[in-house]
Amino acid sequence: MSAALPKIRLRGLSKSFGDKLVLDGIDLDVAASSSMVIIGGSGSGKSVLIKCILGLIEPDSGTIEIDGVDVLRQDRGKREAIRGNIGMLFQNGALFDSLPVWENVAFGLLAQNRCTRAQGREKAAEVLSQVGLAASVGDLQPSELSGGMQKRVGLARAIAAQPDILFFDEPTTGLDPIMGAVIDGLIVDCVKRMGSTAIAITHDMLSAQRIGDRAAMLHKGRIIWEGAASELMTSDNPMVDQFTHGRREGPIQMELRK
Repeated sequence: MSAALPKIRLRGLSKSFGDKLVLDGIDLDVAASSSMVIIGGSGSGKSVLIKCILGLIEPDSGTIEIDGVDVLRQDRGKREAIRGNIGMLFQNGALFDSLPVWENVAFGLLAQNRCTRAQGREKAAEVLSQVGLAASVGDLQPSELSGGMQKRVGLARAIAAQPDILFFDEPTTGLDPIMGAVIDGLIVDCVKRMGSTAIAITHDMLSAQRIGDRAAMLHKGRIIWEGAASELMTSDNPMVDQFTHGRREGPIQMELRK
């Protein structure tokens, strides 16, 4: 009996900027309807990896398969169709300041002509309620929202089109511990309700364990460990142990600029 086809499969993914090698042959499988958390220090390649999958950056080599289809070998229309089923929660919300909250939430649907403005407003109210916000919040401007509310609105926008895949970029950054736990709980609830596949990048180890089923650690553009997210704090890998416990001493040394 063959193994189930991964929702996302990366093989030999590499990317350089000039003489700086950022991704050095990434191999990674993410199972359907599961959550993968990617950890690693600043400059380890986490954001570049996500941007390659999203199509914001073209890798130098390797394959990106979604549902068994190599996205990089498809024409532009097919790529856009595949990536149209991906939702993204950006680190700082990335809300449009000039638009009210409801238009931010329904932005993707409206931009793709998948609904009328009236339908978009109704959909926005529906998904705002799913992240614990009243429909009246839809009439506010992003500048009127707290940091936690902005994260919730960003999450509502990410799930509005009920995507197959969800990406989360540092979902708890800038939030207090309680609000961070609230956002993590909402993410888990939304992913489970929709049956989506999720990838999150984070420095927050509590968040990583709450969100993730699996976890992988990037270091200098390579995956140096992969396992259950519940094992992050007890890994016998010295790099993982140093990173997750914030130890100054260990195999990971801060590189100084010359």
